[in-house]
Amino acid sequence: MGNYLKDKVAVVTGSGRGIGRGIAILMAQEGARVVVNDFGGGTDGSGGDKVPADEVVNEIKAKGGEAVANYDSVASSEGGENIIKTALDSFGQLDILVCNAGILRDRMVFNMSDEEWDDVLKVHLYGTFYCSRAACRVFRNQRSGRIINFSSSSGLGNLGQVNYSAAKEAIIGFTRTVARDMGKYGITCNAIRPGAATRLTVTPELKAAMERKAAQGIDGPSGTTPTGEFDISALDPDMVAPFVVWLAGDESANVNGYDFGVAAGDIQLYSQPQIIKTIFKKGRWTVDELVEVFPKTLGANLVNPSPTATPK
Repeated sequence: MGNYLKDKVAVVTGSGRGIGRGIAILMAQEGARVVVNDFGGGTDGSGGDKVPADEVVNEIKAKGGEAVANYDSVASSEGGENIIKTALDSFGQLDILVCNAGILRDRMVFNMSDEEWDDVLKVHLYGTFYCSRAACRVFRNQRSGRIINFSSSSGLGNLGQVNYSAAKEAIIGFTRTVARDMGKYGITCNAIRPGAATRLTVTPELKAAMERKAAQGIDGPSGTTPTGEFDISALDPDMVAPFVVWLAGDESANVNGYDFGVAAGDIQLYSQPQIIKTIFKKGRWTVDELVEVFPKTLGANLVNPSPTATPK
């Protein structure tokens, strides 16, 4: 057992499986008392099961740690409040919130239903807000606290995930603003864009490829196979946990409002948005002027990420 998070209490949402499970277990190993939150639903948010959260709690206790389970959904205000209340009722305090819970409802934008849009935003974006709001009320009074939100590189744009991409990039804006709102109270808020093989990301096709490689004796976090192909086993979800734990501790007190990529052994700092070019004239631009000027200035070297398909 380590001591990096000794005497701290953490809530980790969506920690019955995958990335959240690894975070909860490592936090407990580093001395934190942990609320393992998991609604226990399917990858699309349907259903519900207490077993995933209970199993992680039992694993933590078996290793000498302290943990309790919470089964509330983050997708409601009441659920968010109850998750934070579980920490206060069970351990008398709260020091760390990790907003990791998530679902997928992938669909091309022209086929996406209202329900598919709403459900994904409710879990990811609203869930992050509901839990953070409740935690910030505690953190503000005690003038300390750590919030680590989970975003995704899909927020930069990903085919067939308009709901997920919108929610995940909104979480980045949310993170930056919470960092500014709460920083003066000694609270930090940062975001992680993880790269990991979980039940949300490992499709049946990808799983079949992994099984073929395993049958060939290709495994381990080596990054590539002997044939030069990418080795999916390098994306063990547990490899995300150490940086999250570091952000949750006292050593990260001046890291606030940033987003990081974490995949296998790579930890990346994402750039903060900034203006990279500008054109200016006194008064209003005309359309004809823009037709002439834009391609030579702001439009120079711009690349269409999805150009019009050429008919066969």
